[in-house]
Amino acid sequence: MAKATEQKQNSQTVEETKLDIRDVVPTATTYGEVNRRGGRRIDAAMFVLRAMCMAVSAVAVSLMVTARETSMTTLYGFEFQLHAVWSLSDSLIYLVAVSSATVIYSLVQLVISGTRLVRRSPVISTRTQAWFCFVADQILGYAMVSGGSAALGVTNMNRTGIRHMPLPNFCKSLGFFCDHLAISVVSALLAFLLLAASSILDVLALSRYF
Repeated sequence: MAKATEQKQNSQTVEETKLDIRDVVPTATTYGEVNRRGGRRIDAAMFVLRAMCMAVSAVAVSLMVTARETSMTTLYGFEFQLHAVWSLSDSLIYLVAVSSATVIYSLVQLVISGTRLVRRSPVISTRTQAWFCFVADQILGYAMVSGGSAALGVTNMNRTGIRHMPLPNFCKSLGFFCDHLAISVVSALLAFLLLAASSILDVLALSRYF
């Protein structure tokens, strides 16, 4: 009788253990689904940021390389011809170079992200890739903000002239040129903000591997 009671208690314990395991398995699956959904949202956000960064960088390049204008201005009663071209300034050339590099980098990342999203695989699949994207976003981001700041100085000088020198506001005569410069600089600074946001997502992706 005692053995029968003991066997019954053991069978109840086994059943309770099995029940506990069944209760845990759905919970673990649910957590896994939540993590996958969170990862998919991050991947989709990366894709959108890459597309936006490529677009604004392309705008910065296209407006800068078309910034050229010839006009006439009057100084001390004499008329002078003004010929403004973006390639005459090292700062503007630097901005075009870093913006072009950002366009190419963003395009490559956009193709990779889009392909992996279609295949339903992680956009950043390895720790090495996560580190590479983070470092590249940081380097290009700082390059864009430095290029935009340098070009902003040239644009501001064209509008205000040089201090302590009686030079006119050249942008009154070169409105097309100055407008292109201004919009290009704003686009470059927007690209910097988008690269900074991408760096944050790179850190979130990197945290998956620790």
